[in-house]
Amino acid sequence: MLNKFLAAKHAEIARLVQLNNNNALPAAYKGERIPFAATLRANKLACIAEYKRASPSRGDIAPHLSPEDVAEQYAKAGATALSVLTEEKYFKGKLEYLERMQFVGLPMLRKDFIVHPLQVIETASTPASAQLLIARMFNSPAEIAELIELGASFGIESVVEVFNHTDLVLARLANATIIQVNNRNLDTLETDLAICKRMIPHRRTAEVWIAASGISSSTQRRQVEAAGYDAMLVGTALMQDGEPQKALTRLLE
Repeated sequence: MLNKFLAAKHAEIARLVQLNNNNALPAAYKGERIPFAATLRANKLACIAEYKRASPSRGDIAPHLSPEDVAEQYAKAGATALSVLTEEKYFKGKLEYLERMQFVGLPMLRKDFIVHPLQVIETASTPASAQLLIARMFNSPAEIAELIELGASFGIESVVEVFNHTDLVLARLANATIIQVNNRNLDTLETDLAICKRMIPHRRTAEVWIAASGISSSTQRRQVEAAGYDAMLVGTALMQDGEPQKALTRLLE
């Protein structure tokens, strides 16, 4: 699946290269970015609520819900931050959703398959506070570090996603400080909450750790909190019934 996701980015990267050659890349966002890691740390098991219209494993989830409506519902229900899927082919996202959801005043993570510096520059044209980098999509820590540093030059923090200890080593060699443990195996798309429990003993105090995927009940939320995570990222469980505010309220009870 990761190879398919990466292949879907080729046309996007080619478009950005062409824009760069014509000196036509979008200008950097001029407003203030809301701190991402600091906001998560300020909350007990912060919730990063995701706007997710579709996925490869589920197909359409809630394509009828607008980004504005979902952002407002999440904010009312107590979300700490927003995760905004911008990948178009498999998740039916759009980059413009970041701008359309910023009105609620929560820090936003651009969730996509970012592997090229020009994608970071494009992210910088939005009000996103953070970008997602998936460790196993890179060949070396230097490649990850380049995108972390480039993002930081625009005030964008980087969430580096890992699935196992090998990924974590790669992330740390790239000087990542926000670690997201994905309970979903991106090769098979299966989820297992035991993954985040297995990884948490490796957490360092200075790092911010996020548990992602497979969290759909208050019982699972309490398990993640008890394990020692700073935040959880939840998408499908909040969107699938078409009532994200009610779903998030139940999850946080």
